[in-house]
Amino acid sequence: MHNRTPMLAALALSSLLLTSCAGTAASVGVAPAPASDATSQPAAHSGHHDGGTSSPRATADGPSDAAKMVCGDQPMDRLTAILRLEEDPHTVNTWADSTFTCTYHLAAGALEISVKEAAGQAAAMKYFDAMQALAKDARPIQGIANLGFPAYETADGTAVFQKDNFVLQVDASGLPATLGPDAITRNALAYQLSTTILACWVEHH
Repeated sequence: MHNRTPMLAALALSSLLLTSCAGTAASVGVAPAPASDATSQPAAHSGHHDGGTSSPRATADGPSDAAKMVCGDQPMDRLTAILRLEEDPHTVNTWADSTFTCTYHLAAGALEISVKEAAGQAAAMKYFDAMQALAKDARPIQGIANLGFPAYETADGTAVFQKDNFVLQVDASGLPATLGPDAITRNALAYQLSTTILACWVEHH
């Protein structure tokens, strides 16, 4: 993070203070897939598949309401505001291996936000550590910018946070290095969307 920490910290605090989480994604349709052991190890990748949260718990039938927030109004509104989109992008979501994934199809490419729902906080931390070890060019997000949660980012535009039994991942690696009329970097976009979702989780904890 280095010299970007003050800016990101300010953005994070603004998100926590201003984000309203009324109207979550409780009605989001989920493409069914067999769920497996929530403590399974992540596949080697620079950034994909994972999430973070609290109650209510996921079940074998699908993700928790908290996990569904990654495909809800708040990240969608934040995304459209940051990029000044004229309409909401199309989304597709899936539930597999205890991971809820929401893919936002933008004109510039795909943005993937996912939440791994582990059996408990210790299992989530173990999964987070494994992800960080496998991630290419992972850098810890430190100080006030991580909001008190274990977090890291990668050079290609992925931000990962661990909270409670969740591991949240915002993967913007499929997007250009900068986006929108303000030329926001994909790393900054991933971070801002992460803090928006974390704010919702804190509010609904």
